[in-house]
Amino acid sequence: MSPYELWISFYTMMRKDVVRLFRIWVQTFLPSVITSSLYFLIFGTVLGSRIGQMQGVNYMTFVVPGLVMLAIVTNAYSNSSFTFFQSKFFMRSIDEILVSPTPPWLMIAGFVSGGVIRGVLVGTLVLLISIFFTGLRLAVANMLVILLFAILTALVFALAGLVNGVYAKTIDGINIVPTFVLQPMVYLGGVFYSIHSLPQAARYVTYINPIFYLINGFRYGFLGVADIPLWVSLTVLSGLIVALIAINWYLIRKGLGLKQ
Repeated sequence: MSPYELWISFYTMMRKDVVRLFRIWVQTFLPSVITSSLYFLIFGTVLGSRIGQMQGVNYMTFVVPGLVMLAIVTNAYSNSSFTFFQSKFFMRSIDEILVSPTPPWLMIAGFVSGGVIRGVLVGTLVLLISIFFTGLRLAVANMLVILLFAILTALVFALAGLVNGVYAKTIDGINIVPTFVLQPMVYLGGVFYSIHSLPQAARYVTYINPIFYLINGFRYGFLGVADIPLWVSLTVLSGLIVALIAINWYLIRKGLGLKQ
């Protein structure tokens, strides 16, 4: 395929997903905004007034980066997994892509791009909502770090969602991972607390949770403080991206779960 044909193929897959996102915005954007508002109200306003400060900042300000990251992770993952599953079983459009000369890496880019866009957009909406609860007190220590971690985290979980979408054979297979794996990992990754507030044994468990490193780096971009060095978080992110790209390429190249 020529570079122009590659671009058309990628743009078609991406545009189809983005148009779907805005067409059903009540399902794709609104739930995360409402859920995050409830988190801000309960954990920030009600409990935050009793907790006081965390790592030297107001507790409401402390939880904002974690809640934004929560929205990015869940939306990027669910978008890629459901979009691929829908194309595979409901619309059968994946068959048309498989018989075309579209290379596996371009298929990955096309399906993942929608998840990245949705994750970043929803994360931005949640961040804007947080302004009403923080009273414009939310600091930004390094905007470049914030953007970098937001995009890379959305990419990681869009890639992870694609793996789920390839393997899933029923709609239950799509829902089981976010419910029983992803959400516990996110909540135990430091969204509502600092690792320094945990007992030593619990810290070791947190260290094996990859989401802890993503939230840690994202929080550094806002507050300028982190539980671990920033380079460690970036290393974990890079490793996850490389590993998930390789897994997706292998699955699509071999046609596992795709060729009936």
